[in-house]
Order: sequence, then structure tokens, then C-alpha cells
Amino acid sequence: MNMLILGIGNLLLGDEGVGVRVVEALERRFILSPPVEILDGGTSGMALMEVMAGRDSLIVADAVLTGAEPGSVTVLRDAEVPALFSRKISPHQLGLSDVLTALHLTDEFPRRLTLVGIEPASLAPGIGLTPTATAAIEPALAHILALLAQAGVNAAPRDAAQQTAKGPAGDLTPSGL
Repeated sequence: MNMLILGIGNLLLGDEGVGVRVVEALERRFILSPPVEILDGGTSGMALMEVMAGRDSLIVADAVLTGAEPGSVTVLRDAEVPALFSRKISPHQLGLSDVLTALHLTDEFPRRLTLVGIEPASLAPGIGLTPTATAAIEPALAHILALLAQAGVNAAPRDAAQQTAKGPAGDLTPSGL
């Protein structure tokens, strides 16, 4: 299976970092079988092209501006995703839009592309999510787990000791890095 779950966002702009926090929670709380690549893409933009190219399935977690209520989770598929990114909320989305365009041009676009987006409550500079975005992590994870199940991937919960060893989301101690 050639699947990537990619969290993108800027942790320095409040809820803009929610996609990264979603994939951190996924990796900390679940063991995926068969293994699936999970990546914190931060704000990498075009640097992500190689890792995204030729995937059977790409799931992207990110903050999105759709006009919905803050904390709402939106799931978009395939051609709907690049269309959404025509309205930018951050510099990394310009990079993601460019990467998706380049992948089309090189015939390396993922066979299936899914965006699990969370409507931010605040994009003000600062580290940490608002309570609204934090609460939206669980429904976003539920969508990702459903997508994994549809693809035949089992997501087994890690036991408490394994979760602690991974470090809590947002923990900047060595165990959380």
C-alpha cells in the first residue's frame, strides 16, 4: 500500500497548525496495519512534491476556510481539493496548490486525494490551538480512521504506555519530538 497521511500547517499561527496536531494524535494513539506513512509536513510546500508523488492514496489534514462554523470538519475528495486551495489562508497552501498542480503535470497525482479540513477559530500569531480547534481533532481523526478502514487499514489503539512514550501532542520535551 502506497498511502501517505500528511498534516500541514504553521504551529506559530494558532489554529493554522491543527493539521499537524491531527497527524501527531493519529501517530501517538494508533498503530496502523499495514503500516502507512504519516508525515508532519509543516509549511514545506514544494519540498513535499517528492514524498507526495505517485501515491495510491494521499490524506491531507489542514486548517481550511470554507465559511463554515469554526471547528467544523470538512472532507473533500480529488478535484475538490485543489479548487479549495485557490483561496489561500497561509503561505504553505500556495505551496500545496503548486505541488498538486505540478503532480498533475508530471502524471504523478495521487490516485485518491482526500482533504480533512478543520475550520479555524483564530489564525492570530501564537503557539497553541484554540479550544474550538482542539475539540475538532477528534471528529477529524474519526474521518481519517474511516478512510483508513475503507482502504483496508486496521488502526489499533496503542496502550497507555506506548502513547506516553510517543509524548503528548504539543509536548516539546525530547519524548514528544
